[in-house]
Amino acid sequence: MRLGGRLAAAIEILADIETRYRPAAEALKDWGLSHRFAGSGDRAAIGNIVYDALRRKRSAGWLFDSDAPRHLAFGAVLLECRETTDSLNVAMDGDRFAPEPLSSDECALAEERGAEAMPDEVRADSPDWCRPQLEAAFGASWADEAAALANRPPLDLRVNTLKSDREKLLRLFAKQRAQAGRHSPACIRIPPVDGAGRHPNVQAEPAFQKGWFEVQDEGSQIAALLSGAAPGMNVLDFCAGAGGKTLAMSAAMENTGQIHAFDAEKPRLAPIFERLKRAGSRNVQATPDRAALEPLMGKMDIVLVDAPCTGSGTWRRRPDAKWRLTDRQLEQRMAEQSAILDDACGFVRPGGTLVYVTCSVFDEENGDQIVAFRARQGDFEVADASSAWQAALPGSPLPQLTDKAGGVRLTPHSSDTDGFYVAMLKRKFGE
Repeated sequence: MRLGGRLAAAIEILADIETRYRPAAEALKDWGLSHRFAGSGDRAAIGNIVYDALRRKRSAGWLFDSDAPRHLAFGAVLLECRETTDSLNVAMDGDRFAPEPLSSDECALAEERGAEAMPDEVRADSPDWCRPQLEAAFGASWADEAAALANRPPLDLRVNTLKSDREKLLRLFAKQRAQAGRHSPACIRIPPVDGAGRHPNVQAEPAFQKGWFEVQDEGSQIAALLSGAAPGMNVLDFCAGAGGKTLAMSAAMENTGQIHAFDAEKPRLAPIFERLKRAGSRNVQATPDRAALEPLMGKMDIVLVDAPCTGSGTWRRRPDAKWRLTDRQLEQRMAEQSAILDDACGFVRPGGTLVYVTCSVFDEENGDQIVAFRARQGDFEVADASSAWQAALPGSPLPQLTDKAGGVRLTPHSSDTDGFYVAMLKRKFGE
């Protein structure tokens, strides 16, 4: 397919997402199944346009003063693929599958807008209702932080140190321009794709099947490292999901001690069993049964709460989610977080650590939750984030986005990771 056909397909998919209010991945999959003539390269290029249009929805639409699927697709290509209105029309000339070329009026407006400085609310590429949350979190730099959440993401891998090492995998992915991560000693980063390019299907690699690595953003790796999990400890991963942080902690613990991985939703937990087997992690017990955890009350060295959240820190990977997010959903997540914290804290032994993690950048889900939790549960005190960071990541500078509750904030703009929040609380002795 030529660029024109890819643009037409992206416009069709964007219209489907808008009309049926469905996830982008689902719409892309359905389009691919009904257009089997499109090769993998075409599908990847179409997916790039769709995701770019969703990441840059405000700025792409601003170029044409319209948020119609046609203009979002054209705007995305202009912003991300170094095309001009003239080069786009030339590329579509003679392509019978292409959409209608840009009119002279459309070209003039896009060129005029492209020469202007975007207003903050446009270059932030986020919903208007989220602006107060972003301003509260980041102050004057809110638009820069939000704009970074609209960039194309890298592909991060975590080396499974139970089976391999970083140098071996750097050699394996040398052709993909893989580099060592900026912070995590187990991170390998493959840069964001350029233009119509695509990331390699790393899960098809024999090394993946052998358990040498997992796909995991460096921010998530850092959260697992900051937990302080070490050989011989007893750890509870209270919202384990598919087990990404469980696996990382298992490797840090060198397959010793014990990790209890719990998630109340069986479908979320289901993938962990195959992942544990592939990784060679033998110190993990996984269960969806809350009652099975009762004997662990007051005995855990570390309880990790990777709380359900809005996912605002992952917008560059799931850009469609930011446009579906509502303030009501934020309120629901906050209520869930409070309940989970109150439930999980009882498992921490005196002197043990409660680690609270979200992949959100909103204070309501992060520092505000910790302040409210400590008001309810007086036997926890904030652990020193700087000391925890230096112990886990010696030589790596602590991001400047620590907050009023003493937590560590990671963002694409500040730490070159997804958006994460990590707070560490110590349970006092004798209370």
